[in-house]
Order: sequence, then C-alpha cells, then structure tokens
Amino acid sequence: MGWDPRYLALFVFIIGILLEMVAIHIILPMLERCGAVRENYRHDQIPVAGGLTFPITILLCCVLIQFSNGYTGNRFTLYLLAVVVMAFLGFIDDMLGQRDSLGFRGHFSRFLKKGELTTGALKALGGGIIAIYVSLFYSRTFGEFVVNVLIIALFTNCMNLFDLRPGRCVKAFLLLFIPLLLLADSFYLLFMPLAGAVLAYFPHDLKARVMMGDTGSNVLGVTLGIMAVYGLDLPLRVVLVVALILLHIFTERYSLSKIIDSNRFLRWFDRLGRS
Repeated sequence: MGWDPRYLALFVFIIGILLEMVAIHIILPMLERCGAVRENYRHDQIPVAGGLTFPITILLCCVLIQFSNGYTGNRFTLYLLAVVVMAFLGFIDDMLGQRDSLGFRGHFSRFLKKGELTTGALKALGGGIIAIYVSLFYSRTFGEFVVNVLIIALFTNCMNLFDLRPGRCVKAFLLLFIPLLLLADSFYLLFMPLAGAVLAYFPHDLKARVMMGDTGSNVLGVTLGIMAVYGLDLPLRVVLVVALILLHIFTERYSLSKIIDSNRFLRWFDRLGRS
C-alpha cells in the first residue's frame, strides 16, 4: 500500500534537499576541474551550469516516488522528459554558446540571415518542441493547445532573463512557484523534488559561488510552464501568456538590471541576502 500523499510529499521534499546538497558537493568541484567556469558580473571566475544538479535530484526523487507506489502516470513521465531535455539544451548553451547573439531577435535573425544555428536558437527550438509535445497531452481544443505551447515555451525562456545576478532567478522562481504549487491540485507531489533542490541550492547561488546557467534556469522555467498548464484555468493561462509576451518584448528593448537598480524596493529585494 502506498504512502499518504501529504507525508510522501514532505518526505520527497526533505530527500530533495539532502540529495541536492550531495549533488552540489560532487558536481561543482567537477565543473571547476573540467574548466566549466565563467566570469560573473563581479569578474570572479566561478562554476557555470550549476543547475546540472537539478535534473539529477529530480530524477532520483522520482525513483523513490516510484518505489513508494506514488507514481501518477503520464504527468510524471512528461515532466521528467521536459526537465532532462531542457537541462541538456541549456548545458549545450552554457558550454558551447557564444555571447555575441543575445535574445530571440539576435539568435533567430542570425539563423535567418546567415543560416547559422546558434546554441541559443537550438535551445529555443528544442524548448518549442518540448512545449508542443507536452501540450498535445493536455489540450482539449486547438486554441488551448496554442496557449499551452506559448506558456511552456515563454516560461522556459523567462527564467533565463532573470539569471543575471546572484539569487535573482531563484527569487523570481519562488515568487511564481509558491502560488502555482497551491493550485497544482493533487499533482503537487510532482514538483516537491525541485522545491527541495532549489532550497538547498539557493545559498550557493546567492553568495555567488556558482552560476546555475541556462542548464538550471531552463529547468525552473519549464517547471513553471508545466505547473501553469496543469493547475490554471484557461482564462488565467491566456492572461499569463499576454503577460509573458509583454515581458519578452520589454526585455528585448530595455535592461532588466537597470530597471531593478532604478527602483528602491526592487533593488533592495534583488540584493537581499547577497554578499
């Protein structure tokens, strides 16, 4: 007989914290030894792609859920697929990506004008395919399908926009994750491993000991997108799509860091807990 879902969720959350702590202890030194480091905004050389620990923790926790008879079918399988693929595409971008093309416009204009596929464009195309695949299972009409695809794809890229300063991406993620978790109905168990992983990872990111990179921000973003598809009514999803489109248009034109630094409250919240 399986566990009570509430106790299982608490157990998986705690295990997620512990597994993430172990993964950080093993993975970050490996990244440094392999030369996977990058200069951050303070010109310090720190490990990049630290978010590689997220899919490892999530996968191990899902194995435990399976053993406990807590498996809930397609939703777990699709979520795991999305997390692993997006982490892989993000890792390619972190390791091989060139920074001379930024944003949707930069990556796709280079592809269309010169026929050159950047790692950023590859990541965006792969994210779109994952969004389409997941949405096929949870869309009753074509209109809902389009909305779901846009939510997952735009949320995945959205977290990349915040990963410019220590702790900023995690703070943005938690502000969205907590309310979406409350609306996740019986599928909240699916997202508890990442909740534990993020909690254990947060201090390292906040103190600028590691950059999660696109490897990690992709996992956070695709998780939020899938949570929205699973938990929100269609009208709310439509509003969310509009908000995400406006955010992407805005950040193509203006610097998010400059906007945050120019507002007293946003600047305080952004720097809260940072070294």
